[in-house]
Amino acid sequence: MEKKKLFISQPMKGKTEEEIRKERENAVISAKEILKEEVEVIDSYIYEDQQNHTDNDLWCLGRSIMIMSVVDIVCFAKGWSEARGCKIEHECAVQYGKKLLELQ
Repeated sequence: MEKKKLFISQPMKGKTEEEIRKERENAVISAKEILKEEVEVIDSYIYEDQQNHTDNDLWCLGRSIMIMSVVDIVCFAKGWSEARGCKIEHECAVQYGKKLLELQ
């Protein structure tokens, strides 16, 4: 059986790369426990230098939505409902019928 593909949406503003990666690891652990199955995490953390974009946050959001299109499940990490990008990703996931996991 093929593993379900998992996308993680998480607040990132003001966090270090280390904090972001640790939160992602915790979200994957929680998702596996909830789903009771292994998942393939589709890495949506965009860490490369994007300095050529006028609005880097919006560019990253657009790229994340593109990545979300190929997954089965979208996992929203703690604090997602307070982050504008996560709220937009959530609305896209709802409107396009993705399975949702909302972590607290």
